[in-house]
Amino acid sequence: MVDETARTITLVVVDDHPVVRDGLRGMFESAPGFEVLGEAADGVEGVDLATRLDPDVVLMDLRMPGGGGVAAIAELTRRGARSKVLVLTTYDTDSDTLPAIEAGATGYLLKDAPRDELFSAVRAAADGRTVLSPAVASRLINRVRMPAGAADQSLSARERQVLELVAKGTSNREIAAELFISEATVKTHLTHIFGKLDAKDRAAAVAVAYDRGILG
Repeated sequence: MVDETARTITLVVVDDHPVVRDGLRGMFESAPGFEVLGEAADGVEGVDLATRLDPDVVLMDLRMPGGGGVAAIAELTRRGARSKVLVLTTYDTDSDTLPAIEAGATGYLLKDAPRDELFSAVRAAADGRTVLSPAVASRLINRVRMPAGAADQSLSARERQVLELVAKGTSNREIAAELFISEATVKTHLTHIFGKLDAKDRAAAVAVAYDRGILG
């Protein structure tokens, strides 16, 4: 029988809450076979830390001021990082789940996962195996089963990200910084969003999105 603790798995923890970071560090450092190399408070810092420290697994929260998790995952994927990203968040909505997986996350767990389940998920992620919480797996199956063409009329994952930030009152410049894209690209996404939602401006697009259940 293979001893799962024989190999030490290195981690970087990315979460904007210090208490959560401390708790995760303490949990993993008290268990054999894990080593926490560092912590980051937002996605931008997380990308930098993961690039420098090259951990086996990055535990990534999604909604963080100063740089969200999805944009960070996409940037690590773009850079060809060796690290596997395991999302650990409190959110399991389509607007969080699908963009994270499309960006390149290896797994997606909720923060209420039991300790042993989290350990097993990290080991699986380090081996490149996909790990999904039951709720997330169910959402993905339902998404795949959507009628042909139904998804074509909806916003893309990136367009949803942009619209969510618009709904929070984020400027084009701030959106560009958070998503690691140019302001011109943000404007292009907004043009597509306005067209798909038949909205004349940002406020109208947000209102239509809430009405259709795209947001909220």
